[in-house]
Parts: sequence; C-alpha cells; structure tokens
Amino acid sequence: MGELTQPAERFRSVAREKLADQGIQAAVDSSTDRLRTGRLRAWNELDDVERLRDAAHDVRMRAVRDLDRYLAQFTSSLEARGGHVAVCATPEEACGYIVDVCRARGATLVAKAKSMVAEEIELNAALEAAGIKPVETDLGEYILQLEDEHPVHIIAPAIEKTKEDVARLFSRVEGREIEPELEELTLAARRQLRQVFMDAEVGITGANFLVAETGTIVTVTNEGNARFVSSLPPVHIAVTGIERLVPTLADLAPLLTLLGRSGTGQRLTSYTQLITGARREGEEDGPEDLHIVLIENGRRNLLGTRYEEMLACIRCGACLNVCPVYRKTAGSAYGPVYSGPMGAVLAPLLVGIEQAPSLPHASSLCGACTEACPVKIPLHELLLELRRDLVEETVASRRERLAFALWSLAWSRPAGYRLSTRLARLAQRLVGRVGPGRSWTAGRALPVLPRQRFRDGRA
Repeated sequence: MGELTQPAERFRSVAREKLADQGIQAAVDSSTDRLRTGRLRAWNELDDVERLRDAAHDVRMRAVRDLDRYLAQFTSSLEARGGHVAVCATPEEACGYIVDVCRARGATLVAKAKSMVAEEIELNAALEAAGIKPVETDLGEYILQLEDEHPVHIIAPAIEKTKEDVARLFSRVEGREIEPELEELTLAARRQLRQVFMDAEVGITGANFLVAETGTIVTVTNEGNARFVSSLPPVHIAVTGIERLVPTLADLAPLLTLLGRSGTGQRLTSYTQLITGARREGEEDGPEDLHIVLIENGRRNLLGTRYEEMLACIRCGACLNVCPVYRKTAGSAYGPVYSGPMGAVLAPLLVGIEQAPSLPHASSLCGACTEACPVKIPLHELLLELRRDLVEETVASRRERLAFALWSLAWSRPAGYRLSTRLARLAQRLVGRVGPGRSWTAGRALPVLPRQRFRDGRA
C-alpha cells in the first residue's frame, strides 16, 4: 500500500519540477497529443461508438456487481484446466505467494511483462529481497528499471524519456556508446533482453481481462515480450485485480474493440493473447505451471458504493491523454503507480483519502476524462465526490473548511449573496496580491468584475 500513499504537498512539489523542465513538457505534450488524436480518429471509424461504449460499460458492471459469482466461476474453470488461482487480500499476501512459487521452482531470474498491479503491490522489491532478480521486458518499463524510476503513464510508461535519455541508459549497460537512433536503440534492447527470455525460470505478466466462463487470461500488448514471458519459462504467473473479470468470451468483443482504439488509436493492438490453462500434452509451448494471483487490496470496499463504477476501468490511458492537468504536471506528480484522472480517483479509494489528499484536487473538472472514457466512468463526478469526502471526513485543512462553510452560509440567502458579490467587486484588486489569490494569479489573469451586476440592471 505504500506505493499508493502520497504526502499532501507531494503533488505540488513534483508538479513544479516538471513544469520547469521544458524537455519533459515537450515530450509529454507531443506524446499525449498523438495518442489523443489517434483515439479520436479510431473512434470516428466506428459506426456507433456510443452503442459500443454502453455495451462495454454493461459488460464491466455486470461482472463488478456480481463479482463473487464470476470469481468462483473463473476459479473453477481455470482449475479444471490445470491452473491455480490465489485471491490475495493484501500486497504482502500476494508478494508472499509469488515468492513462494518462485522459490519452489528454484528460480533466480524472473522475466516480467508490464503490469500496473505488480507496481501497486511493489512486487519487484519483494522479489529482490528474496534474492530473485526481476527484469522488466516491456521496453518502457525496462528503460525505467535502468533509471530506477516508476511508470508515469498506463500504456506509455516512459513517456517523459527522449531517445537521448534511452541511448544514455543503454550505453551504460553495454559499456559502449549507443547512437540515439530508433533502429540502434531497438537492436540494443533486443541484445540486452533476448537472453533473459531464454534463461528465466518464471515469467510474470499482468492480465487485461479474465473470462469467467472459460478460465481464460487475456493479455493485450503492442510488443511481443508478453508472449515470450508467458510461453517460454516453465512457470507463468499472471497478476491482476479481482475486478478484471468478464462473464463470457463473447463479452470481450466490445472491450477489445474499444481498448486498442482508446489507448493507441489502433483498430486492434498488435498482440491479443488468450491463454486457457497450462500446457497440455502435445503442445509445444506454454507454461508447465500456471498461477493467477488476484489482488483485492481495497477493491472490495468499493462494491455497492457510489465509487463502484471505478472498478470498470480497463486501463486504456485515454483519460490521461486529454487531461490538462496530467499533460502539464506529468505522471510522476500523482505518485509511482496510477496517474491522471483515473489515478486521482483510484489511489485515494484504495488507500484511504487521508493518505492521498491532494489527488482529488488534481483536476480542472472540465469533464474531458469522462468524455474520453470508453466505458463511461463519470470520472469528474467521482473527483467531486472525493472532494466532498475530504470536507466531511475533516481531511481538508481547517482554514479550507472554514472558508467554504462561510461561503456556503453567505450564498444560501439572497441578502448574503448580494452583499458578498458587492464586496467582491470592491476587493477584487486585493485578491491577486494576498493569500491563495496571489498563487492563483501567478500563472493566470484574474477576470475583472463588471461595475454593474446582472441583477442591478433589472427593471
């Protein structure tokens, strides 16, 4: 849980650093603009995108609202095909199970494909503490591992890095200079990772969806590494949240149609893999031993609440690419795991709002995130609900609560409203010079209030 907690001032301090770095600003802006434009183009190719979004929302919410039923069905289906399912309440329990599986195999090297849940439970640290070396094989994650940094975007984890940054890291690994050219960098990554695929005793992936009907694990990626990780090592461990279930194989259709288009603007991602059980007799590849580790870690607390729809998220990253706050502050300001609007909602819900009090305010509430979400999660409304919780649970500062209480009191009566708007016009010159107003106007112009209010002009 420590990965998701965030001191109150962390967002602002990290955001200031990112705003001052013109290289990061340019990299994030160009990448998110490309992804946003790709999504819009891909959505426009669909005959009825709203119908698909409604269907995808229905699929996800049917699974969420009957989670125990589908969890039991998935477990039964997978175990009938030789797999093992572990439902873990805490990160510690999940890491302990995975470490035990690795030790039972005598593993010293683990090849990992990208998994945000593995980041959430701090799996790499647990493996290293047990003397097991984890190597990230997703290109973005591998770059960040070399730099000892965390992902800053769900689907483009190294979005802040330039090709010069990557060349510097790869040169350090090989002990010779690697040119900052895409072809050279790709060849270097292949050289550095190829033997890892061959030597790893255990492969660890995430899972985009879990099909309850058949016990199928679905991975959706744009690199071939996940296929290597799930098929070459004798043991495959898939780590994901308990909410990633879908009832049937047919239910994958709207989700897969929207996932690639929303994430990268592709009609379908390069590698969509369905894994049903361990290797069977006569099959040439696939793991001898298959384990699915399902993480609860606060997710059950959302069931039946006004935040339940957050569990429908399919981790496409579309909300990040349209969010004006994310596009300027970059992902690391939100914390080391989930970023952007979905992270601003999810992280406080998983760890408790008092552990991440700044995140509900990391939004302009423009609603672009809700409009971009392929499964129609009302993200900006959930952020408003979290802000309300900050006040009700007295997590917000006393000064902030007092200010809003006085404002509410004044504007709940016509006389108070009239007086406050009259005083606002008289005091507007002071607002930009003192207190919070000075910080607010440091980067924006304060609109000038007209001399005559609307109600003053009425006959």
